[in-house]
Amino acid sequence: MGRSLKDKQQIVEELKELLDGAAMALVLDYQGLSIKEMGDLRGRLAAANGVCKVTKNTLMRRAIEGDSDWANLDPLLSGTNAFVLVRGDVGGAVKAVQSFQKDSKKSELKGGLFEGRLLSQDDIKAIGDLPTREVLIAQIAGAINAVATKVAVGINEVPSGLARALKQHAEGGAS
Repeated sequence: MGRSLKDKQQIVEELKELLDGAAMALVLDYQGLSIKEMGDLRGRLAAANGVCKVTKNTLMRRAIEGDSDWANLDPLLSGTNAFVLVRGDVGGAVKAVQSFQKDSKKSELKGGLFEGRLLSQDDIKAIGDLPTREVLIAQIAGAINAVATKVAVGINEVPSGLARALKQHAEGGAS
C-alpha cells in the first residue's frame, strides 16, 4: 500500500529538519543489507551523532529543493539509497560507515556533501583517515605546552645568563 500525501509531507518535513542540523550527508547504496545490518549501522552512527534514514529519492529531492546548502546532493539521488546525516563528529561518522562497510562487505558509498561541496569516495576516505577530534585536541594541547615550556626555560635562562656574564666580567676585571 502506498503512502498518503500527508505521510509523504511529514517525511519531507522530517528530512528538512534533519538536514537543517546536519553538517554532512553521505549517500549509501543499501541494497542487499538486512534489517539487522541496518540496525548495526544506525548503532555505530549514534556514537558520532549521526542518523541513517532510508527514504525514496523523490522525497529527498523535495526536502533539498530550494535549499542551496543541500542542492548539490541531487546527482547522487538514484538507486536504492540510505542517507547518513551527521550532526556532530564528521570524522567519527565516516569512520563508523567505513567500519560497517568493511564488516558487512555489502554496501557501497556513492558520495556525500559537506559544506555545499560534493564529495567523491576518495574525499570521504581522506576524511575517515583523519585523527579523531580528541586526538587533534590532544596534539594541539601538546604543541602549546611545548611552546610554553620553551618560553619558560628561555625566560628563566635570561637572569642566569646575565649572572654568568657579570661574574665572568668581574673575574676578568679583577686580574
